[in-house]
Amino acid sequence: MADTKTTPLRERMIEDMRIKGLGESSQKAHIRAVRYFAEFLGRSPDTATPEDLRAYQLHMVNTNVTPSTYNVRLVGLRFFFLKRHASARR
Repeated sequence: MADTKTTPLRERMIEDMRIKGLGESSQKAHIRAVRYFAEFLGRSPDTATPEDLRAYQLHMVNTNVTPSTYNVRLVGLRFFFLKRHASARR
């Protein structure tokens, strides 16, 4: 799953997904969800605010993202932010 251009943030997420026992396709979907969000933000996703997440949700609705894609992206982002929050408390 990891490639030579993997950032520490992405590598940590991949490790967390492996620990959780997520399959390869789920891992790819989660990584893709975070990448799309980062592209929308124009900066690292770990700097996002709740308002950024709301704006992204609205963006997906306004650009006619299918309900299944919308849900898959939110699940990936939820995993990312819950794991980031848990790591920050340690």
